[in-house]
Amino acid sequence: MKLYLILAVTALSVIFSACGSSDRSNINTDDPEKAYNIAMESYNKKDYLQAIDDFSVIKVKFSGTSISDKAQYYFGMSYLKREEFVLAAYEFEYLLKNYATSSFAIDGRFQLAMCYFGLSPRYSLDQTYTYQAISEFKNFLELYPTDKNAPDAEAKIKELRNKLAFKELKSAELYMKMDDYKAATVYYEHVLDEYFDTDYADDALYGKIITLKTRKKYEEAKKEIERFETRFPKSDLLPKVQNIKKSL
Repeated sequence: MKLYLILAVTALSVIFSACGSSDRSNINTDDPEKAYNIAMESYNKKDYLQAIDDFSVIKVKFSGTSISDKAQYYFGMSYLKREEFVLAAYEFEYLLKNYATSSFAIDGRFQLAMCYFGLSPRYSLDQTYTYQAISEFKNFLELYPTDKNAPDAEAKIKELRNKLAFKELKSAELYMKMDDYKAATVYYEHVLDEYFDTDYADDALYGKIITLKTRKKYEEAKKEIERFETRFPKSDLLPKVQNIKKSL
């Protein structure tokens, strides 16, 4: 709900800014193609602020014309280039809703996911946008698994899942420092259950082994050591795990 509220407020701000941007726009023609070319000239020169003013006028003045979908796409891209991710997300949502069959819709869906990727904060903060980005990238892959951007989408999902796993790992380590080993065990296990394919799975299992040993749950620790040796035979942590095994 918080996310949709932001987008709703953004929609209103875009409408009001479009009304005021006509004074700053370079668009002085009634020909849609000429107007589009003028806006693209600013975009290609990386003058994205001017491009935003031009595309906002095009959106209102030339709605429903042959250039509407591509102008809408580059409207979103102009915001994205300026790292104004919420505004960009709104414009790409508008593209997907109003021009679903456009040839720009595929790239538009990928760029929508990139907006939320840009909004994803450092691991210690609220991760609502991270989850939203993962969801959008997954939607993109389900719809367009062979698209040129599919490998990048997969890489971005992995990067975001690594962030979420790291957040959980840090929570486990915090409980370790507080000597709350039971709570630490729960967090380590959560990383293993939810983020088994991330770079921090072996760290989590190693941490869980330590907590079990500290809690004197030696038989459970032995089982987790076997699990570690099977799942992570090339981990840098394997020698440490084997040392624990000898001590048990």
